[in-house]
Amino acid sequence: MNIPQLQITTTRGVLGLQTTPGIQEIEQPRAIMSQEQPAAILEISTTRPQLSLDTTELRADLDLKSVFKRTEEFAQLGIQEGMEGIGRRAEQGRELMDIANGNNVIKQQAIENGSRPMKSLGIKFIPNPLKLEMEIQPGTLDINVEPQKPINEVKVQKPVHRYTSGKVTGEMEQWPSIKIDFKW
Repeated sequence: MNIPQLQITTTRGVLGLQTTPGIQEIEQPRAIMSQEQPAAILEISTTRPQLSLDTTELRADLDLKSVFKRTEEFAQLGIQEGMEGIGRRAEQGRELMDIANGNNVIKQQAIENGSRPMKSLGIKFIPNPLKLEMEIQPGTLDINVEPQKPINEVKVQKPVHRYTSGKVTGEMEQWPSIKIDFKW
C-alpha cells in the first residue's frame, strides 16, 4: 500500500559579511618646555687683618736710635757723669785735707785718676726678641649666598586623535529556499 508522502527539502540561507575595520590614530606631540637656572647671588666682604710691630726697643739694642733719643741719652749721661765727677772731686778734696793727720792718699788718688778701670768682657745677645711689641687684629670674611629658583615653563600639547569608523556590508550568498513535494 502506498502511503502518501510529503517530502520537504530546505536550503539554508548564507549571509556573507564584508567588514572594513575602523582606523584609530592617536598622536601625542611632545610638550614644549623651557628651563632656566638663574645664577646664585654671591656676596663676599672682607676686612683686612692688621699687624703692628713696634721695633723701637730692638733698634735701641742695636744702637740704631733716633737723633732725639740719642740726644736725650747723651744729656742724661752728661748730667750723671758731671754729678759723679763733682762728687769724686769733693771726696778727694776731703781726703787731701786729711794729709795733715798723716794720711797718705796722694799716691792712691794718682793711681785712680791716672788709669782707667778695666772693662769686663761679656756676651750679650742683641737684639732681645722679647722686646718686640706685636699687636694683631684678625680680619673677617663674610660670605652670603642667595640661591635663585629655577624657571620652568611647560606648555602641554593636546593629543591628535583621528578616527575612521569601520563598515560592515552584507550580501546574500545563498538565498534560503523550501521545496515541498507530495508523493502518492
